[in-house]
Order: sequence, then C-alpha cells, then structure tokens
Amino acid sequence: MNTDAINFLVSRWAEPDGIPFKRGLISDDGCMCAQGQVLHYIGGISVEELRQTEQLNVDRECARLLGISIGHSVLLRDVNDNWADEPSVVFMDSKKVLGDQAGIILAFWRHLDRMTPEQWAAAEKGALAAPDAALIEADFAGCAAAGDAAWDAARQATSFAEMAARGDGLAEAGTWALAASYATSEIQGARVIRERNRPFFFLPMFGFADPEAILAADAAIHKQPTDDVVSRL
Repeated sequence: MNTDAINFLVSRWAEPDGIPFKRGLISDDGCMCAQGQVLHYIGGISVEELRQTEQLNVDRECARLLGISIGHSVLLRDVNDNWADEPSVVFMDSKKVLGDQAGIILAFWRHLDRMTPEQWAAAEKGALAAPDAALIEADFAGCAAAGDAAWDAARQATSFAEMAARGDGLAEAGTWALAASYATSEIQGARVIRERNRPFFFLPMFGFADPEAILAADAAIHKQPTDDVVSRL
C-alpha cells in the first residue's frame, strides 16, 4: 500500500478546495473525483488525458498507483459517487462501508487480483453448479451481518473489480465475478453462516475453507503476522 500517496489524498480531500467531484472523473471546470485526483496528483496524468480515459483503465491504474486491490479501487469510486461520507473512509475506516470483516474482504480482493485464468475457470465451473439455496444463504448472511448498504457496496466492488482485472469491459458481470461476489458475502456473513450451522459454499471455489484461511494466506505472502495484516487495513 502506498501510504504516502494515500495520506496526501486523505489530507487533500479534507480541504474545501480538495472535495472530490461526483459522478465522473472530471467536471467541465476541472474539478476531479477521488480517482481523478489519484491519476492526476499521484500518476501525473494531465487534465486533457483524464477526459479521454476509460473507466476500466481508471480502476486498474488507481489500484496500481495506490498499491491496493482493484476491488478497493472500485470501492473508492463507489463511495465517492454514492455515499455521503468523504472517500477517505475506504482507507481510514473501511469497516464502515464493508462491515466488521473488512480486513478479510480486502485480503480476499488482493487474492482475486493474483488469480490465474485457470483458477477463474475452476471458480466459474463451481458457480455454474451452485444451487439456489447456496446463493440465498450467502446473500442472507451478508445482509444480516453487515447491513444492506455494506453488502451492496462489497458485491458491486467485487463484480466490477474482476471485470477490470480481466479487461473484459462487459456491461454485466460474468459467472466468475458473481462467484467472487457471493464469496465476499460469505466473508461478511461468516458469523451468521456458523450460527446457522451452514457450510461455506463459495469460498472453497477460491481455495479457502473459511475466511480465516484468507488472512493466513495473505499474511504468508506479505511475510507478517495475521494480526498485522488486519491492523494495516
């Protein structure tokens, strides 16, 4: 994570002249959204270039510049455009927009960015065979544990992030992205799933028996204790 860049942006967004534009990269008079400011101030992209940039490329490039997952980058866009909060909340208080399992969700999104085409094909195959009961259970658990707004934000970020990661540019998410979205709901609703004595159905498609396994894998990649992975999110 590029903490220097994030700290600069968070400070800027708190200033009256740094409040991000909504519903577009840049306004007619040059006011930029959160992602637009990332590209301009951190990436050095000119105002003229911003006006010609495709959104899928924006999600990917902001993720690269800030050292975050594409899902986290999409979440920044969603919160900037649709929430009353300042977009800095996605970095400073991610639990507010993703629920109390935000740290694990962010680790899962980093895993999605590392997945190979073969891994995605396996996840898609599993999702195509998913019974309606598993879909309902994942959605119910996510909503019950995190609330409708957090559930919706996580689902949208996951789906659009994977379109951006694969460069598909599709109008709608494919089965592979929906599988990732339902897995995200299972992370959010892990407590509810366990209370109902239900199994995790979608997470195993991505190689994880449970949400805790995601943190363990992420900690191993970053070579630091699992508790530190959570604290830095």
